[in-house]
Amino acid sequence: MNILNLFKISLKALTNNKMRTFLTMLGIIIGVASVIAMLAIGQGSKKSIQAEVSEMGSNMIMIHPGAERRGGVRQDPSAMQTLKLEDYYSIRDEAFMAPYVSPNVSSGGQFIFSSNNYPGTINGVNIDYLEIRQLKLGYGEMFTDSDILTNAKVCVIGKTIVDNLFTNGEDPIGQTVRFNKVPFTVIGVLQEKGYNSMGMDQDAVVLAPYTTVMKRLAAITYLQGIYCSAISEEYTEIAIEEIRSILRQNHKLETGVEDNFTIRSQQELSSMMSSVTDVMTILLACIAGISLVVGGIGIMNIMYVSVTERTKEIGLRMSVGARPVDILSQFLIEATIISIIGGLLGVIIGVSATYLVKMIVQWPVYITSWSIMLSFGVCTIIGVFFGWYPARKAANLDPIDALRYE
Repeated sequence: MNILNLFKISLKALTNNKMRTFLTMLGIIIGVASVIAMLAIGQGSKKSIQAEVSEMGSNMIMIHPGAERRGGVRQDPSAMQTLKLEDYYSIRDEAFMAPYVSPNVSSGGQFIFSSNNYPGTINGVNIDYLEIRQLKLGYGEMFTDSDILTNAKVCVIGKTIVDNLFTNGEDPIGQTVRFNKVPFTVIGVLQEKGYNSMGMDQDAVVLAPYTTVMKRLAAITYLQGIYCSAISEEYTEIAIEEIRSILRQNHKLETGVEDNFTIRSQQELSSMMSSVTDVMTILLACIAGISLVVGGIGIMNIMYVSVTERTKEIGLRMSVGARPVDILSQFLIEATIISIIGGLLGVIIGVSATYLVKMIVQWPVYITSWSIMLSFGVCTIIGVFFGWYPARKAANLDPIDALRYE
């Protein structure tokens, strides 16, 4: 018997029991749709994190005082004062792979303007900080090298600060904002960046000359951090080694002695976050994949029922010349048709559900072609795998016994 005739017989058998066929497909449909949606959400999260890391500066290098913490051991306070202004000057003058370098000193407190106040942190940096962190001025101007030399009480603020302090629509430029009783003149406003994927408000930022924060607010002589930017992303590791060498020489650390500073890069952060999202994506896909297996078991159950119900038909067909291979092929084709149609419907529903999630919940999603091919291929294999045993049982029936079956 040729394949075309077997295909027609299989289709007729499935259409004779439309509801049963649909319910059998349902497990496959739900499984494929779930796998596609879960993978899309996982990949979307990964892409979103990578994009936000790039926005913060994919080639950014962060240097912090103190050795890397291990086992949650708290470090001695003196270990957190190992970065000095001399380190910043050395990196600025000697690190050729890091053209942009900025010290960082911060102080927390209340920003006050008129009757409004807002809790926040003021960051003491230099002009390079905008380039390193990929920040842009919306209007106004950035403070200058002259402001840094004179410890000028000027600042540049983000949109969140503007919204919370200047509630009556005042122009912030030229206004005086008090921070811990120290007056600062607003000279610029940064462009809006919004929240990142970790829920941090990137607009709740205030920048001032680092010398001003060190002397007038924090009253310290050491740095809380140094930010650098490598020439390009591919030169980040070279820049890190160059900076490490400069700092070890500055701190007079002998060979074999542990660094008393910690260097981190955005690449490291991006890789770590990508690993976490990959694990979560695989976990979600595995959970969704369970429904595919359940759908395959459903196919096997229905095929068993179908073999039992059609025992007489099988016996009659075998008695008029149908070979066991024809019976096996027919039931395998039925299982494959259920899987393929269920898989196609699952793909359509999965893609539609993914875009609904994006529109309604506003989650980042990203559908990849390999996730569609993978889920569709797996559902087809599952259909054939679980359909083979009932098909083999039907092919092995004795024609005489099948004709006598009631």
